[in-house]
Amino acid sequence: MNLALRGTMQPLTRRVRAYFAPVDRATETPTVFDPARYGAFALDTPPSPWLDLGWIDNFQRSSHTATDALRSGARGAPMQSVRGALGAEVEFDFREWGKLQMALEAGSQHMNVLATSATATPQPSGGVSISAVPLLLGSTASELQVGAGAVALFVIGNIVAVDLDYQQQTGYVGTGLSAAYVRNAADVQHSVDYVRRVTFNVGRVSGLTTTSLLLAQPLLGGVPAGGASVQKVIAFLDREGGSFFQEWSALFVMEEENGARVCFYYPRLTPQRKTGVSGVQTEKLNSVVAPIVAVTLHAVFLALPATDANDGEQILCYRSFFPAASAALY
Repeated sequence: MNLALRGTMQPLTRRVRAYFAPVDRATETPTVFDPARYGAFALDTPPSPWLDLGWIDNFQRSSHTATDALRSGARGAPMQSVRGALGAEVEFDFREWGKLQMALEAGSQHMNVLATSATATPQPSGGVSISAVPLLLGSTASELQVGAGAVALFVIGNIVAVDLDYQQQTGYVGTGLSAAYVRNAADVQHSVDYVRRVTFNVGRVSGLTTTSLLLAQPLLGGVPAGGASVQKVIAFLDREGGSFFQEWSALFVMEEENGARVCFYYPRLTPQRKTGVSGVQTEKLNSVVAPIVAVTLHAVFLALPATDANDGEQILCYRSFFPAASAALY
């Protein structure tokens, strides 16, 4: 008797990796993940503008999309299925901390604590900051031209925020990525530094030349806009509350152990609730000394709909499966 051997059809994975990309908040247009074009990308080098936020733990997806039966006749017999209200959530723990991870977990405006003078009035989110340093021509996403006189104001290791002065405008602010929404200039004290206080355009100084600051990673917003300035950042800060909601496109990839890859693409995710910081014990030194813990960021998101151009359907999430080589397909 001959037995046909089926190629492996079960995806095997150890970890899930998270990638996020901006949504155009003015038009609610998400960043598209096209599985035909990008599905096989190397996990360490995602396609632009997707940002690698590292491996995540406790990844859970849930669907709350309602289905029901359309009934007819005296007995109310089911005639066909109908789909009701859409709903989907995703939750997980960020294993790594960074400005974007904190902003996504907190959900509201995420702030840069700008350096202040010793005489500034203390404020919970940072007081009046030291004046910004204007950028000069020739600045790039990785090198900030500040001039010979200003280089001495910075040292290697400093974190800096780079963006335009706030010019009393209303609406979304932030170069490249929408960082906050201003309804009234008075709400932000007409502060010229407000955009740099919330911008995602931050970097760490890794080197100095006679006239410029070299950054360890390129600015997320790309080449600074003409007229942008740079300020020193002391820390990152988020708050419980606030009126602004983050909204991002998200992609979750299950690392393939047997050649099969599974991707979950959410065109639009917004925080569902803030559930706080949780600690996961990783190593206990002894019975007397307190254990070392890995502090994680627990994030919960609500999926918002996007329209699929191929058929006009409203979609919350796409799941794509790339079978292993030579695997049976059904």
